[in-house]
Amino acid sequence: MRLTSCFLAFSFFLFSCTDGKDEKTPVSDSLKTKDTPVISLAERPSVNPYAAVDVSPMDMIYYPIDYPKLKMSHTASQSPLARVIYSRPHLQGRHIFHEVLKYDEPWRLGANEATELMLYKDAQVLDKKIKAGRYTMYCIPHKENWTVAINATIDTWGLEPDTAKDVARFVVPVLKTQNNLEYFTMVFEQDKQTASLLMAWDDVEVRLPFRF
Repeated sequence: MRLTSCFLAFSFFLFSCTDGKDEKTPVSDSLKTKDTPVISLAERPSVNPYAAVDVSPMDMIYYPIDYPKLKMSHTASQSPLARVIYSRPHLQGRHIFHEVLKYDEPWRLGANEATELMLYKDAQVLDKKIKAGRYTMYCIPHKENWTVAINATIDTWGLEPDTAKDVARFVVPVLKTQNNLEYFTMVFEQDKQTASLLMAWDDVEVRLPFRF
C-alpha cells in the first residue's frame, strides 16, 4: 500500500509539471532568421550620398616625423617644426611624364587643393631663410632637376601660380631610382640637423633640405 501511494504521488507530480504535453522552450522572435531578409553586399547602395570619395587621398606629414603619435604617447621631445598637407594622385598604369606630368610645366605637387606647407618656426631652406607661417608649394619639373617654389598664396584649389607671390624658389637635382611608386609620396627624412622633404613618384626622387 505504501509503495502504491508513492508511485501515484510521483505520477501526479510529473503530470502537473508537463501538463501532459511535451512542451519546448519558445524561440525568441529576435532569434528567428527564416523570414528575415538578407541584403547581400552587391545589393547595398554603392553611392555615398554625403560626399564623393576622391581617388586621390589626402595625407599629412610632420617634422619631427610622426609628431602627433609621439605627442599622444608622451614621447615627443620638441614641438612640431613643419607640416605638409597634400593629396596623393596615383599612376593607374601610366608613366609619370608625358602621360601625367609634362616637363617645364608647373605642377601643384599633388592633386586637388594646393599643397600646403606649415612652418611652425623660421627655417633655412638651402641658402634662403623662410619665416614661420602657412604657404603653398608647387614645382616645375625638368628632366635633370626640379624647381620647387614656396608661395604666399593659401587656401586655393588646383594651380594658378602667381609667381609674384613666390617667397623663394629652389633648384634640386632629380634622382632616378629602381622604384615604381604608384602613389605620389612626400615624407620628411631626418639627417642630423637637417630635415629633407622627399618628393617621390614612379622612379623619380627629389629632396629639399630644411634646417631649423
